[in-house]
Amino acid sequence: MVDKNKCISCGTCIDICPVNAISWGDDGKAHIDPNKCIKCHSCEGMCPVGAIKIED
Repeated sequence: MVDKNKCISCGTCIDICPVNAISWGDDGKAHIDPNKCIKCHSCEGMCPVGAIKIED
């Protein structure tokens, strides 16, 4: 769901997620918890580098 090679660790996705499903991983990149994600696509649309793809 998060392309670690594209993620620039800006935190936009973390700030926009309505259910707090995104956090920082051990690698300093965004991590999406699939058990919390409601697939609203908010983070996908706000990511400035297109690092997030939500699979329905």
